[in-house]
Amino acid sequence: MIITLTPNPSIDATLSVDQVVRGEVVRAHAASREAGGKGINVSHAIAKAGGETLALAPCGENDPFLQAVDRINVPFVPIAVDGFVRTNTALTEADGTTTKINELGPELSGEQRVDVEKQLTEHAHKADAAVLAGSLPPGAPVDWYADLTAQLRDTVPLIAVDTSDAPLRALGERLESAAPTIMKPNAFELAQLTDGDGRTLEADAARGDYDSILRAARELVDRGVAEVLVTLGGAGACLVTADGAWAAAAPKVTVRSTVGAGDSSLAGYVMARVADTSFAECLQQAVAYGSAAASLPGTGIPSPADVDCARVEVVALDTPASSPRV
Repeated sequence: MIITLTPNPSIDATLSVDQVVRGEVVRAHAASREAGGKGINVSHAIAKAGGETLALAPCGENDPFLQAVDRINVPFVPIAVDGFVRTNTALTEADGTTTKINELGPELSGEQRVDVEKQLTEHAHKADAAVLAGSLPPGAPVDWYADLTAQLRDTVPLIAVDTSDAPLRALGERLESAAPTIMKPNAFELAQLTDGDGRTLEADAARGDYDSILRAARELVDRGVAEVLVTLGGAGACLVTADGAWAAAAPKVTVRSTVGAGDSSLAGYVMARVADTSFAECLQQAVAYGSAAASLPGTGIPSPADVDCARVEVVALDTPASSPRV
């Protein structure tokens, strides 16, 4: 079983428009609202694939989010909080450009955070993997993911973390004592962890030059992260472990929405890892899932029928040595 924790879940509202024009009235020609948040999306993809999953998230007993989760058929354990789950709005333009507007979410008290930790620990004993994903809610300490990872390390064989900004940097500062098994940064998040430049990393990957990405990812591996999956949008993804490095180009698709694509990539990767497939095949499935999600409207979570691993070519890479620390 793969359990997921989404500390700050959301209702994902997607509005499809021709073009966003600041200061003008923009009319949507399609709209959707679904239960979302990174961990919820990961569990959604696993459930669609027929895998065993359980999603945990803070949610009040009368919150419409409960019905939204029920509609997507994701096994769910709500952890009682005050207030309502936030709404995140995505404006998706005809050319595939997506603009996201994310609310903060309800604040978690210290007692409520303890409840989250108790539920997570209880269900972790039955899990093959745990995915901790998304932003942290108001009231949570910035290094909460590091605390949670440290608590789970002796219980769960695989722990994956996918977050950004301050929570990501805080986790990065504690890798020597609280490194997860898997981290899934994009180019900009990898730059946050290694004092690099996200635009440079992304541009290098678009040209097929992975050296800078491999060097940065190797820093994390050297500090205790077993597997670093770097998602690169239309350029595919790279995987770096202590045993090697691989790159996979994304197949050509018509991008309809990027919301949920990274989460789908992580779901594909973790499902393959739990199935004990090779690292190259794990990367192949990750890119296939992410590309399939990008081709779907809204928070497009693919089913196995949408995913074509055969279209994803994986190549082994030489890994450059880490940059010397000054």
